[in-house]
Amino acid sequence: MDELVQRFLAGDRRALARIISRVEDGTLEGREYVRALFPHSGRAHIVGVTGGAGSGKSTLTGALAAELRRRNKTVAIVAVDPSSPFTHGALLGDRIRMQDVALDPGVYMRSMAGRGALGGLAPAIADVVAVVDAFGFDYVIVETIGAGQDEVEIAGTAMTTILVNNPGTGDDIQALKAGIIEIADILVVNKADHPGADVLVSQLQALLALSPSEARRPPILKTIATRGEGLDRLADAIDEHRAYLESSGQLAAHRRDDARHQILSITQQLILEEIRRAVPEAVIATLTGRVADRQLDPHTAAEELAALVLPRG
Repeated sequence: MDELVQRFLAGDRRALARIISRVEDGTLEGREYVRALFPHSGRAHIVGVTGGAGSGKSTLTGALAAELRRRNKTVAIVAVDPSSPFTHGALLGDRIRMQDVALDPGVYMRSMAGRGALGGLAPAIADVVAVVDAFGFDYVIVETIGAGQDEVEIAGTAMTTILVNNPGTGDDIQALKAGIIEIADILVVNKADHPGADVLVSQLQALLALSPSEARRPPILKTIATRGEGLDRLADAIDEHRAYLESSGQLAAHRRDDARHQILSITQQLILEEIRRAVPEAVIATLTGRVADRQLDPHTAAEELAALVLPRG
């Protein structure tokens, strides 16, 4: 383990890939790597890219990485792909859409399977982001699955969240709903050469006008990611948002909120693992049967299960 960590800290990408694999699997060994490397993280700017399926997130992510490389910045891309609900396998097709930028030595790309997780992110995403951050990249771009309005988890992981919309597919109506639009630090109307792009921009502007006057209003940018148009303005907007976070003190507050979220999330996972380890399956099966037969409600069953492991006080 020590040898692999040393190779990692020396910039060995094979060591990076091997460590990410162990971290992604959620093993005890993977946790040890996170413990060893976490103090080296916290330098990269984490950018989240989310939005509905078909909005062009992967193409936009690749084009954004290319723009950042033109500015002599190194970039890691963590792309989360949807998984089979049965096998949890994934096509990992984002790598296909980003072939050109993936060949750049200043870009590192890692595809991850969502494994059925809600919120558009894979379960181990925070740890994987910390690892690639510790490797020394200037930017880490996290692209979510693209499931829709439930993709709000990215706001807790990313420092700058980009919400990608595209006209003419019904996503313009979805964008006007509360929830996902509230997490956006930058709004992007991609495929701006399609009919309805200006209408979508106007709708977004009208929606933002309803927000409190003291609140920061995210900029609305038009891009054509397939041609690289508008990506220079997007990269500028990311840097401007980073400067705003630092000058306002919100970056430090974001890091504290993210740390709290990670602690509670991991604690929840550890408690669940302890219950599964310590409680016989027959006990869980009995509780399951009682709930299914309406002899017991799920809350009481959960309390009984937790009481078998957690100390009373």
